Amino acid sequence: MSAWLRDFRMFAVAAALCALALGSCTTNPPPMAEGPAAAPPPVPEIPASIRPEEIVGRWGYGSYHRPEDLTRTEGAARAQCGEPVLIDRGPTGGVMMYLADSAQLQELRLKGSPSGKNYIGPPGPAGGTQDREIESFDGRTMVLRWMDPEVAGRYGIGVYVRCAAEGTAARARKPAPAPAH
Repeated sequence: MSAWLRDFRMFAVAAALCALALGSCTTNPPPMAEGPAAAPPPVPEIPASIRPEEIVGRWGYGSYHRPEDLTRTEGAARAQCGEPVLIDRGPTGGVMMYLADSAQLQELRLKGSPSGKNYIGPPGPAGGTQDREIESFDGRTMVLRWMDPEVAGRYGIGVYVRCAAEGTAARARKPAPAPAH
């Protein structure tokens, strides 16, 4: 084989390899450096099944840590109606309550969740660490559990018992009838 032909073949092979290398660069660009992740679209707020006006009022308050103490705590909360906790309407439709470790009243939201649970807490997704889950509510008694385990360990499960309207005397229980002789 002549030197000229051998040089031409080597040149052709080199040109083909360069063309392949260039072709792969233009068809498969290197991955771009990842920037900040795009924020997920906002989750639509789910309304709670309990309306703010249902919990506005005067409440006796107590708390417990053991489930067997619920009944006793309801009685203790009822006894607190002499100095009730006031839950008022907030300026933008929420309710005015305290967050854990805060001496300032704040407007909190009643929030629903896809699971059907209701929460009271600051604006944001339902079930956040500053929220309280409404474990039960019947219009007269409301049981709230802190979502943050550390806060729940300190404060326990809150029991609110609705007090009689201000200026209304609480109904006295009828005495048990005397036994017949």
